Amino acid sequence: MNSHFKFNIILSLLLSIHAYVRGQESLPVPSIASPWAHEVDHEAPHQAYPRPQMKRDTWINLNGQWDYSIAKKGTGIPESFDGKITVPFPVESQLSGVGKKVSDDRELWYYRTIGLNPVRKNEKVLLHFGAVDWETEVFVNGASVGIHQGGYDPFYFDITQALRKGQVQKIAVRVWDPTDKGPQPRGKQVNEPKGIWYTPVTGIWQTVWLETVPESHIAHIKNSCNFDKGTIKVSPEINNPDPGYRIKVTAYAKGQKVGEQTKNVGEELEIMIADPQYWSPESPFLYDLEISLLSGNRELDKVESYAAIRQISVGYDEKGVQRMLLNGAFVFQYGPLDQGWWPDGLYTAPHEDAMVFDIEKTKEMGFNMIRKHVKVEPATWYYHCDRIGMMVWQDMPNGDHGNRWERRPGIVGVGTEKEREKASESIFKNEWKAIIDANYNFPSIVAWVPFNEAWGQFKTKQITEWTQNYDQSRMVNSASGGNFILDGTKVIGDIIDLHNYPDAAMPDPGIYGKENIIVLGEFGGLGLPVEGHTWQEKDNWGYQSFENKQALAERYEQLIQAMKHLIANGLSAAVYTQTTDVEVETNGLMTYDRKTIKFDEGWMKQLHQNLYDVRININK
Repeated sequence: MNSHFKFNIILSLLLSIHAYVRGQESLPVPSIASPWAHEVDHEAPHQAYPRPQMKRDTWINLNGQWDYSIAKKGTGIPESFDGKITVPFPVESQLSGVGKKVSDDRELWYYRTIGLNPVRKNEKVLLHFGAVDWETEVFVNGASVGIHQGGYDPFYFDITQALRKGQVQKIAVRVWDPTDKGPQPRGKQVNEPKGIWYTPVTGIWQTVWLETVPESHIAHIKNSCNFDKGTIKVSPEINNPDPGYRIKVTAYAKGQKVGEQTKNVGEELEIMIADPQYWSPESPFLYDLEISLLSGNRELDKVESYAAIRQISVGYDEKGVQRMLLNGAFVFQYGPLDQGWWPDGLYTAPHEDAMVFDIEKTKEMGFNMIRKHVKVEPATWYYHCDRIGMMVWQDMPNGDHGNRWERRPGIVGVGTEKEREKASESIFKNEWKAIIDANYNFPSIVAWVPFNEAWGQFKTKQITEWTQNYDQSRMVNSASGGNFILDGTKVIGDIIDLHNYPDAAMPDPGIYGKENIIVLGEFGGLGLPVEGHTWQEKDNWGYQSFENKQALAERYEQLIQAMKHLIANGLSAAVYTQTTDVEVETNGLMTYDRKTIKFDEGWMKQLHQNLYDVRININK
């Protein structure tokens, strides 16, 4: 071995050790990227308004180039930084410009300065984060303004008191994320990815933005409806209200005013809509709302929002089997398991058009529902589901694994519940409530799923009943394919949900259908690796793999034809695995890079129509 070659080996080892010691293990560069990757403006990505359910004009998008550093946990704000990172892409992703892993004994720091005009009297500046994984502390001009725990819910801090005179303000953000070494919700993230477990996601992964509001302002709104009465209900939460303040809500249908009501702060507003139009996948009608905070005749604050009139309920068919109803009628719900991962951005889509592409392709294939699997999307994703017409089942991201689970063929899953520590329970409950609060207003969401299989499942009865009581407008699927808690023949929650690969199956409606809605929460998983469009060249997998599109389509058609019989006998919904390939999984309807669609969309839509055409009579 010559000395020059020996030197290069030693140098490479030293660099590797140095990177590991600093918690900056570089991740392999993926061989594929989505079509939108080259469109990313690294100076100003994701410029859409991030909160479509509560819009104001007075905001500044802070996405773009920030300084970053990966430092030993607990060392404080760094004095120097490792380079630039593109916010809001997670540090492990290629679109962040970094592509490095952060270990649990390290913290990820962000830093930038911003220019602000002087804050006027009786005005506040709020610093918003769409989502940061997992623990976040924010400093403004060196002063800590708050700490937040939770990787999937939006949060903000009032930074008014930390601002200095002059226009330049310094913002530093500390993030700590133990991934699978901690009990926190994390979905499919693991430190050592393999199989169905994927690359870690650390740090800011949704939009960062500033908002200026009056001291007395609308802090939150809760929109709902009364389907039977044809009304839209709005419950605003006001920051720093005076006793004489009032709230005015005006509703519009395609630009025409259809209702208005004014009440005192603290009262719920209910607007009667003449000749109401109902929301459904076939007709996703949305009413625009203007919500104003008034002092006398003076408007102190105003936000724009929207709502829909739709109902999710339970009925019984002629055989006495429970069915899930939309607007009083049986609609078979069929959609893909959608994990929302990207080869270039991981949790973060490269562009808003990319998110819309996934939803629109799902619609074009003839699906009417999406199960958002152990991940929560940005608010804009749900807005597009609302306007396009796509029902959503929303999972709680799992965490803190360890309990056992078994399947009794054709019946239910049984096993043990996780014995969580008090801190772990608290983390789960706090984040689940925050996720529901943040996404309550989206009419596309028709079901909450607290647990998937037995992944960290604990106190199922308590969590399920709390969810049912907290949001009575949706179904609750206590444990999709998981440990069912039985009370006689009734499963706790509204739904009994079987997972079965690859063929369609369901629990016996004669045993369980009288007490619960019967659904097939996962099936299919038919795999087709497409050369040049896989995460890695070999060792990819699906639940059942095929060599070409024709063989894949023939097997898929068999699954659909078999499901018609299940619908006639009691099945209310089904979820096919999955929307896209994800990392080494190749069982997607599309490849991971979205460049190849494995099925003909028109053929699929026609095939799926056979499922919706199965007639089920509901006893009134």
